Amino acid sequence: MSEEETHVGERFESNGSLTDGQRPTTAPVRISDVTGTPSISDDVDLSDTELYLNRELSELSFHERVLNEALDDRNPLFERVKFLSILTSNLDEFFMKRVGGLKQQIAADVTELSPDGRTPREQWQVVLERARDLLDQQTACFDELVRPALADAGIEIVAYESLSPTEQTALREYFEAAVLPTLTPLTFDPAHPFPFISNLSLSLAVLTREHGDAQTKFSRVKVPGNRPQLVDVDERTDGGDDTTDAPTRFVPLSRIIEHNLDLLFPNVEIVDTSLFRVTRNAEVRRNEEVAEGLITMIEDVLRQRRFATVVRLEVETETPPAVRELLVEQLDLDDNEVFERDTPMDFTGLKALFELERHELEVEPWHPQPHPRFVTLSPDDPNALFAEIARKDVLVHHPYHSFTGTVGTFLQAAANDPNVLAIKATIYRTAPDSEVIETLIEAAKNGTQVAVMVEVKARFDEENNLRWVRRLEEEGIHVAYGTIGLKTHTKTALVVREEGDGVQLYSHVATGNYHSETAKLYTDLGLFTADPDIGHDLVRLFNFFTGHSRHDTYRKLLVAPTNLREEMTRLVRREAEHARAGRDAHIVAKMNALEDPKMVRELYEASMAGVDIDLVVRGICRLRPGIDGISDTISVSSVVGRFLEHSRIFYFENSGEPEYYVGSADWMTRNLDRRVEAIAPVEDPALCTELEAILNALLSDNRRRWVMDHEGRYEQCHPPEGGEKREAHRMLMDRALAETERVRNEQRES
Repeated sequence: MSEEETHVGERFESNGSLTDGQRPTTAPVRISDVTGTPSISDDVDLSDTELYLNRELSELSFHERVLNEALDDRNPLFERVKFLSILTSNLDEFFMKRVGGLKQQIAADVTELSPDGRTPREQWQVVLERARDLLDQQTACFDELVRPALADAGIEIVAYESLSPTEQTALREYFEAAVLPTLTPLTFDPAHPFPFISNLSLSLAVLTREHGDAQTKFSRVKVPGNRPQLVDVDERTDGGDDTTDAPTRFVPLSRIIEHNLDLLFPNVEIVDTSLFRVTRNAEVRRNEEVAEGLITMIEDVLRQRRFATVVRLEVETETPPAVRELLVEQLDLDDNEVFERDTPMDFTGLKALFELERHELEVEPWHPQPHPRFVTLSPDDPNALFAEIARKDVLVHHPYHSFTGTVGTFLQAAANDPNVLAIKATIYRTAPDSEVIETLIEAAKNGTQVAVMVEVKARFDEENNLRWVRRLEEEGIHVAYGTIGLKTHTKTALVVREEGDGVQLYSHVATGNYHSETAKLYTDLGLFTADPDIGHDLVRLFNFFTGHSRHDTYRKLLVAPTNLREEMTRLVRREAEHARAGRDAHIVAKMNALEDPKMVRELYEASMAGVDIDLVVRGICRLRPGIDGISDTISVSSVVGRFLEHSRIFYFENSGEPEYYVGSADWMTRNLDRRVEAIAPVEDPALCTELEAILNALLSDNRRRWVMDHEGRYEQCHPPEGGEKREAHRMLMDRALAETERVRNEQRES
């Protein structure tokens, strides 16, 4: 082993390769500027609420960074459209989960303060205000920037009224044949109760009357979600203008319905129409301890969620006051839960544009590369595959490395191998047509013992997971549904194999789900190892899932809720001790969220001891960096780009004997205390060098990286004038391509 391999941590520059040109330009703020207490002193109160950022506002700050990708004209046009769609999905989930939770706390008269010192009602009020501004910015981005840019590119979203009589007739025929049969008008009057409004559905509020003096009636017409939300005008006519430079024109489906309602409401006067959209609370729970069973409980939760409390109402700007008041009253809302929007309200419908063959408007396609260690391996030759893992640990990085060509190959080899005695895996989220689960079923049919832990409580994936549970059980596979009081979030698989020298254990510990589609979009890491200690730990973990046991100790794995918090705290404190003793001390932690107040406090104390700390936190971050004497050695970065940063990496300098860890857990209270998580040490020096390269790429990014200041505000990094542009995702793609080319050259030479 070379000295260079041994001390990989020394190649991190101070503060994780953040040069002066990449750090925030503001000077560290003194604690007195934030809390009114003195600057550095031993009696600093680290429980002061001013030292902790609000969790909900921090998440909204992440969504603002997502919006910036739509605002940024350096991105290809369809990429900007994609981020508008992503923002809609993100905010829908935020309202369903976070705003819904706050509203439940208010209804229950909860007065407990958040770590930043706010009551649930105070949080709810400020969150609604901030979200309103963000939604307004999304609309302005589309109206003022993206829509004109689409028109310049020959793609127009036009008003129904602008169409010629011939075109309107053609769309009316389309409506009558393909849309009208799917519509069900629901009228509210003394003979009919107020209609049920389903979650996230787009609806038309229709006011009608039989004659001029008659009372108006309200009807709800749901815009069908199973029809194209943008209708190609020329597709529905005789082809329109066939010149090569003629624009492609679309009309929103909602507007086609709106202008043909006389076919749905014949012989009555249509007084007014307006669009609205409802968001319901997803925080519906039952007591697991008294539930008849987890499956029954989840089915009940899914039923309750359909009728849950409304947490947001979006209405068109010109909605009649009477309609708005009726909706507010019937849906039991406050006025500040009503959001006036210009259309479109749901930007996910714009994804229909991606079906156009306009490659010049798209981001350059990326095809995950074969991993160098898996290039010559095949599921048809399990001996070679398992021998390669036994020879040396393998680290795969998705989407730079192919999921199918690594994880898929590993599981397929195990499924077809007569020497494999058992396969065990955890499923948190997986694809609706999951190749992973089909492989496990194939293994069971081949006589291999298969045990699968399917987390049926994975929010918004419950129905998909329930379907897989039933399918697995039909195939005679041992299935555990979850753990009472805990949510299983580990991403682990274990293969038990009979070999000449006994039974060998092959483990896969990952940061991402066994989901072949998200593996093309999310950055995640997976460690393949034949380390017997990690294998032994996974045996214990799977026994906990399926049996009645809970081990207190693990040989190498950090497992929540058993020892993960304790070990992470120990590792942070060890760095602080090194710093106090004048030894090298440095922490680099990459995660999705840093929410746990206790871990934030540990980081403050480590910084006060002199530890350099670089945090790469994609989303929520409670910690305030740059406070003089408390966090002035801490930087917080966030990278938002074409791939969703999802991997978790933890680096501890340890006085020149660095340690790396990867796994499923963020530093959130739920991950540390209320979920089953697994984090594994990465001990092979070559793999540590790989992790170092990933962290350096992220921390040196001057195109997609944002740096947080002490007030929780983010500023995007920019390449120096005339200097090199460094974009982490591009650098890592180039690295994977170079690896592939190197392997091909070696194969040609051999």
